[in-house]
Amino acid sequence: MRAVTDGNFEREVLGAPRPVVVDFWAPWCAPCRALGPILEKVIASAGGRVKLVKVNSDEEQALSAQFGVRSIPFVLAFKGGRPVAQFVGALPEAQVRAFVERLLPSASEQSLSRAEEHLAANRVDDAERELARVKFDPDLEARMEAVRQGIDFARGAKAVDEAGLRQRLAANPADHEARLALAGLYGASRRYREAMDELLEIIRHDREWRDGEARKQLLALFTLAKDQPELVSDYRRKLAAALY
Repeated sequence: MRAVTDGNFEREVLGAPRPVVVDFWAPWCAPCRALGPILEKVIASAGGRVKLVKVNSDEEQALSAQFGVRSIPFVLAFKGGRPVAQFVGALPEAQVRAFVERLLPSASEQSLSRAEEHLAANRVDDAERELARVKFDPDLEARMEAVRQGIDFARGAKAVDEAGLRQRLAANPADHEARLALAGLYGASRRYREAMDELLEIIRHDREWRDGEARKQLLALFTLAKDQPELVSDYRRKLAAALY
């Protein structure tokens, strides 16, 4: 269990790779003190598949207002950075357990998580095998596309010469193919900021080039870099400025 604030909420909750249960509470609240140990027990029994954090609603009034907290305890569950379920009050253990069980990842979600882990460890073939086990789910599509793109980055990087690409761009800054290949090389080595810069440069000059390929890859990078929420937020703003 971790106490979160407005300053780390995005990283600890919105950017978390697993479901997160957020317990809005206050020290003076007797029902909160009753619910807290139940939440801890039930989530501990989930074996690490769900994360529990607490928000002191007295100290973090901006967060409380943002999520419409009017009565505590207020429990809000997130998956993939989005709120998906909630309840108010000190529920009995059986109801809390049912609430948490609905958050547990499906077989497809587990395969996708393993694919992401393999990709992060540069085990590209293993990542591809796990990705093949994921059934289509619109809620998982962005993550699936990010893994596909990450696999493409990793495989394409083996045939890329960074110095040669830099020479091509020095000779012709409008060589989008060279810039795209360079972005892929950076993406494969998790140099996400540099990869995003190259893709944004393409978008600024020709947003429709190759049917919007640079934008597609940039969106995939946002998902691949979800553990760096400040970076992603910064480049989402830059993308919006480039498009509009």
